[in-house]
Amino acid sequence: MRKAGKILIVDDYEPNLRGLGQLLELAHYMVLTATNGSDALDIAKRERPDIVLLDVVMPGISGLDVCAELKGNADTRLTPVVLISGEQERQTRLAGLDAGADDFLNKPVDPEELHTRVRSLMRLKRLTDDLESAESLFLTLGRIIEARDPCTEGHCERLAEYATALGRHLNLDQPQLDALYRGAFLHDVGKIAIPDRVLLKKGRLTRKEYELMKRHPAIGDELCATVRSFDAVRPIVRHHHERKDGRGYPDGLAGDRIPLLAQIVSIVDVFDALTTARPYRKALATTTAYRMMRDDARSGWCVEALVEVFIELHQAAEIERAGIAV
Repeated sequence: MRKAGKILIVDDYEPNLRGLGQLLELAHYMVLTATNGSDALDIAKRERPDIVLLDVVMPGISGLDVCAELKGNADTRLTPVVLISGEQERQTRLAGLDAGADDFLNKPVDPEELHTRVRSLMRLKRLTDDLESAESLFLTLGRIIEARDPCTEGHCERLAEYATALGRHLNLDQPQLDALYRGAFLHDVGKIAIPDRVLLKKGRLTRKEYELMKRHPAIGDELCATVRSFDAVRPIVRHHHERKDGRGYPDGLAGDRIPLLAQIVSIVDVFDALTTARPYRKALATTTAYRMMRDDARSGWCVEALVEVFIELHQAAEIERAGIAV
């Protein structure tokens, strides 16, 4: 019989561990167990359970600390965590919410309540997995589009590194950093609608070809609109070719109307394009790229201060890499 899902139970008291495990195995769940927080974290990372049932009070690493660790890790933060605590432990519940817990069960655990909450969270996990699969498909699509042009190999990864480094320096929060990472892979997803004869043309584009190329941000935005979790990414995809002076595309936004995340991706995109080889020219030296970016910023492309911050960060990283190499 197909298992209903995988559940990790964490409790240092063996009778509780055994009793909960038997109840869930009877409902056809695959059960994993751990008697301490350290083992629980290892198992969660290795086995990727659908749900974690976690006793709050344990020696060593507490259940609250385990919950916070799971929710702080990109690989496990979407895994539902149920904290099991005494009915009167109000402060513990508040601390559990602060640690990111998704639900609570009282001791002694009521079997009917256990099954109801587990079924509910399992449905939530399935929906979350579907969303993750959709995101993975789109991120893979970004790489496929990149692979159409051998000159852009590694472009997405470099943009993700540059953009998130700049975002962290600007003290952006985690959701914004996540959007920058995804935006780095998806900024040119609309190029899937651009034919190779235009996308890979070695010479100068005709006016008609250029107008066709300029459609890719709007097309990418329409594609991303089909995945709700990409709502924060859509402004990056649509507006990374806008200019501060309003002469960009597709919407001719100017000044502060251009979203900050789109400005960041625009800057790192231009830098990477300048410093990698193209069919019509060799890769430019970083110092040349810096000069060209500064000149373009002064002429109305983007905020000069933002370009300077990126250049300072990139120079510092280059110095650090050179030091390691030595």
